[in-house]
This record gives sequence, structure tokens and C-alpha cells, in this order.
Amino acid sequence: MASINELIVEPEFKMLALIAGENGLYRQITGINVIESVDSIPFCRPNEIIITTGIHLDSSSTQLEELIMRAFEKKAAGFIINTGQYILNVPSSICKFANEKNFPIFEMAWNYRIADLLKSTFQFLSAKQHSAHNQQTDEKLLYNLIFRYEEFKFLIESLEKRGFPKGSELGVITCTTPTSSKNSIQRYESIIFYEFQNRYNYFLALRHYNQLIFLINRQEVKTAHIPFSKTVEMIYEDVIKINGQEDLIIGMGNFSTYPGDISKSYNESLTVIHLVEQHKNPFIQKYKEIGAYKLLMSVSDQSIIKAFQQDMLGPLYMYDHLHNTDFVHFLRIFLAEEGSTSKISKKLFIHRNTVNYKIKKIESLLDVNLSHTFTRTNLNLALMIEDILSQKNALK
Repeated sequence: MASINELIVEPEFKMLALIAGENGLYRQITGINVIESVDSIPFCRPNEIIITTGIHLDSSSTQLEELIMRAFEKKAAGFIINTGQYILNVPSSICKFANEKNFPIFEMAWNYRIADLLKSTFQFLSAKQHSAHNQQTDEKLLYNLIFRYEEFKFLIESLEKRGFPKGSELGVITCTTPTSSKNSIQRYESIIFYEFQNRYNYFLALRHYNQLIFLINRQEVKTAHIPFSKTVEMIYEDVIKINGQEDLIIGMGNFSTYPGDISKSYNESLTVIHLVEQHKNPFIQKYKEIGAYKLLMSVSDQSIIKAFQQDMLGPLYMYDHLHNTDFVHFLRIFLAEEGSTSKISKKLFIHRNTVNYKIKKIESLLDVNLSHTFTRTNLNLALMIEDILSQKNALK
């Protein structure tokens, strides 16, 4: 299924001017229908984009408003108003409704033929349907390469047919919404696909639970002069326009010429996502950027790092548990802000005296001096170990 966002970026639809409901451009579209009166609304199907000339509407805006509201109730994808003959302008009340409901409304000037719009839309949707069939095949291929490689090694030949020759440096990018988000990844799917299609010559994509997973070839980048971080930044900016905040996390695993490492790259991308969510740091985007975490994860005897974490933070966790306090969380903020009382106070919305009290309390509970660099390093490592252990528990 295609989104309105995907439709309006095509040159055939440059005559459509968005006037309201910008935050609803993610809506899916399956067809187009000409509706000229409220009585015809029952013939409107969900996910259709509706167009009207206003030929059967009265000169007031009342019937046009009712038509648009009823189309929204019928779960239409959006609405196109053919202005210039029967409808001279669109009332502000309609734009207000569309913005409140995230219901895209477009104007199309009278000199553009509706017949041409219908034809272009049918052709666009037909091409998307054909592409969707190929996409299902691609999804199955990528799923087996990530999750069932030992059973489906022979599928490597299928990669070559899809533009991934032997020796290609393959890597996985995973996109998802935070665990605290009320939105699914589908809300931002068209934004992500649009930017990735601009960046990569080709890729495989897989929808897996609340994840969008991409397999890319490192050598096949259209915009090699633009860093990956810039592409991610543009996606985040578009997400903020829709949702008002960064409601998306993107992680990239390492690249390898061995197809058997595709699964490993996927798990690395999940590690990035987990760490970004733990630290609320959208600037970590690649597995190679996670630094000391890789050293800790490579320790063969995990009991060693677990014991270290318990020695450093155990008393603090015990105190928080018994007294319903938040000293572990406070310690994270303290270390992130490098001990700056003013920054911690501003970030946590607490008085500087409270900040100083909590610092002294932590020093007492852990029997440490938080002004010492070596102490801060050890505590940072203990918290990093906690992040790693919590990720492993989440993956079980």
C-alpha cells in the first residue's frame, strides 16, 4: 500500500497544493474517487482520496464542510478540492478541521483535468502494487538471511539477482519507535523509505514486528558525499514535524563481505538502538560508534563484569529499593553532566542544595569521592555494564 507522501512527490502530481493536514501525509491510499455531493459519500471506500469540483454543492461553504467531515468519518485518505469554477476558495474552518484531524487537503487549479489526475493515480497505484509483490519476495529473502541463515545459505545466490554481487560489503539498518512511544513504525514508514531511496541505489527491506529492517550495500550509495548521520537527521526532522518530538530510533550494524554476518549486523543495530534509548542520545547511530561498550561485550566471562557492576552500584540499588528513591538515575545524570551542579539542577528541575545533598548521599552509600576522575570512570563502566545486561535480558 502506498502513502499520500509517496504520491505527491511524483512529478505527475505537482498540480496538487497541500493547504492543510500536513501531519496526515503518512495515510495510506488505495484508490481515488470523485464525489460531488454528500449523498454520494456511501460510495466512498476507506483509504481512497476524494476529489470534488463542487458542481452539486451550494454556494455557501456548509455542504463542502459536511462533505469533508463525512469523508473523514468514512476513513478517506485525503481530499482534493478542484478550485476555480464552483469553489473559489477553501474556508479557514475546513483547514482548521483538517489540521486538527491530520486529514490532508489539497487544492487543484481548475485548468488541470480530473481525467488526467485519475489516470495518473491509477497508474501510480498499479506500479505500487507490482512493487509490493516484489517487496514480499524481498522480505522473505531478508527474513531468512537474518533469522534462518543456516537453513537458507543457498539464498545467497538470490542476493546477486537483486543487485548484491559477491564481495559486497553488506550491513543492516534497523528503524523502530521507542518502547515508550504510542506510535508504530508504520507511521514514519514513508518518510524513511523516501530518504533511503534518495541515498541508496537499492536495498532490501523487511517489516518485522515494530521494526523496519534494511539490508544495504556499502558501495551502492548515491550520496556518498553526505554522511549517514545527515540522512538520519533529515528523517528525525520530518518525524518531529509529524509528532512534535523525536519518536524514532535508527541503528546501523557493521558491514561485512560474509553473508553469514548479516544476522550479526542486525543484532549490532539493535544494540545501538538499545543504547540510544538508554542514554536518550540520538547522535549514536552506528555500532562502530559505541566505543567502550564493545570491549565490555567482548569479555568472555560475563560473571566478571556482573560482579564489578554489583560491587560498584549494589548498595545504591539496595537503598533505592528499600526507600523508593532514585539515586541510580541521579548518578546517571551526574555523570552525563560531568558533575555540574547548575546543569543537573536545570535538567532535573531541583534546587542546587538538593543536588549537593544527593551527591553527598551517594558518596556516603558507595564510600567514594565523586570528584575523583578514576571513581567516575569506574561508575560509568558499571552503568555501561548495566545497559548491556538489560539489553541481553530484553532479547531473551
